[in-house]
Amino acid sequence: MTALPDVRTSRWAALTALVTTSVLLTACGSGGGGSGGGAAAPKSGGTLTFAVGSDAGCVDPQQVASNETIYSVRQIVDSLTDQDPRTGRIVPWLAKSWDVSSDATTFTFHLRSGVTFSDGSKLTAQVVKDNFDAVPKLGALGTLAEGYLSGVKSTTVVDPLTVKVTFDRPNAQFLQATSTHSLGIESSASVKRSPQQKCSDGVVGSGPFVLKQYVQNQSVTLARRTGYAWGSSRWSKKGEAYLDKLVFKVVPEAGVRAGSLQSGQVDAISSVGKANEAALKGGQVTLLRRANPGVVFGLGLNNARPVLKDARVRRAIASAIGRQQIADTVFPTGTQAATSILAHTTPDYTSLAPDLTTDASKAKSLLNAAGWKIGSDGIRTKGGQKLSLTIDWVPNAGTNQPALELIQQQLKAVGVQVSLKQLQVTQLAPTLQSGDYDAAWGNVTRADPDILRSSFSTKLANYYRVPASGLDTVLAAQAATTDTAKRKQLIGQAQQLIVRNAYYVPVVELQTQLGVTKKVHHLDFDASSRLQLHDTWIG
Repeated sequence: MTALPDVRTSRWAALTALVTTSVLLTACGSGGGGSGGGAAAPKSGGTLTFAVGSDAGCVDPQQVASNETIYSVRQIVDSLTDQDPRTGRIVPWLAKSWDVSSDATTFTFHLRSGVTFSDGSKLTAQVVKDNFDAVPKLGALGTLAEGYLSGVKSTTVVDPLTVKVTFDRPNAQFLQATSTHSLGIESSASVKRSPQQKCSDGVVGSGPFVLKQYVQNQSVTLARRTGYAWGSSRWSKKGEAYLDKLVFKVVPEAGVRAGSLQSGQVDAISSVGKANEAALKGGQVTLLRRANPGVVFGLGLNNARPVLKDARVRRAIASAIGRQQIADTVFPTGTQAATSILAHTTPDYTSLAPDLTTDASKAKSLLNAAGWKIGSDGIRTKGGQKLSLTIDWVPNAGTNQPALELIQQQLKAVGVQVSLKQLQVTQLAPTLQSGDYDAAWGNVTRADPDILRSSFSTKLANYYRVPASGLDTVLAAQAATTDTAKRKQLIGQAQQLIVRNAYYVPVVELQTQLGVTKKVHHLDFDASSRLQLHDTWIG
């Protein structure tokens, strides 16, 4: 039996509470928390074929941030810890136990013995050190992992199975970060590969599946890892996974994915479109839904653009957008309009619904006050310049384009001209990094509110070019405290500052909706609404 930290002490109680989250999980059809209910005995073997909407162009879990690719690459690597999706509690995985200093600057992990990578090498403290030393060098695609390790002072090998991570300031979020795919542990040989090589050729992990083939924009094929025996403490099956093989096919069109599921060509599909829900209900298909924690879908504004430096213009854009109309018209049943920068399933979420009401009159008034006057064509001008905005987006979800087309109409109604610029999935991160954009459509999933610091602190990547302000102080303070009440208050303050300054325009909460045939059992969401397929079986 693995050792758990003693949560009776006030320090552990505080740290446990930091990662406690409520979740929204519903299933249309049988199965509850996963697909394929019933009392049939699980059986091994078979291939699960999963149609996803896009490919991130990379199969390194430490670099990938797109949900559609995380579904596959998550299966290759294990993490030091895991997070219970129902309670948010952090539980053992590769680390059987851990100690955290009273000021949350030092985290010491005691590793399981006998863990091996698919190249035969052993998990040791040195391997963990190699990973954490290499992550900050990953570049543009590794921003999630890099953010989790920001402020790391040293990673020290205490003994072959004990590793200590020390930060230069209190960093309460780090324990939850060790449960994410972004800090999944790769073999030392894999870590030594260049980021580009890891993207194209894959990585060597200790996970329940190994990468067999990757064909960019076509498919990812994984095979069961023989001899796997160190799964997460929250998994029901011990030892190897049930399935022999996983095949993830890239099928961009939602209707084609749905048709493939109905015809039996595939066993599961991602991003079920609203238009396809009715056809899939009532047959041999279960619809699984879970709201994603983290930063909601919205417009990430480039606050350094001359037009967008004016808070009145940013607030006008936020006021003009009809969130409920977009949620009801475009997104799957049950999708909620954003009521904060964070989804309601995120720990320490604060409802700011009164700040995010739709008010076209207010939007027009703000734009008038900012000196933008309506022209003969209905588009506002100032000093001979049109009030125009280009929104960059990627086709990694079928809802993106119709949502943005509605936003385009809603903003035009108040005199803002919007152009939509489609990028390849692989182009988005470099574009944000370059700063050569007006606005970008997206979201960031994480089951910890420190995602606000990763996304909006000027001390980190600062893709949205937010100006230095008191927000930095608040974001740093919430990462430094293990006092749960104080952290909640600080996270609430950070949400208010972001929303009321309209640094980012929240639109809808991302809800993951999957379609799964009823012969597939226990296809389960993890705490971040991604997939864990070790316990999944077909029968």
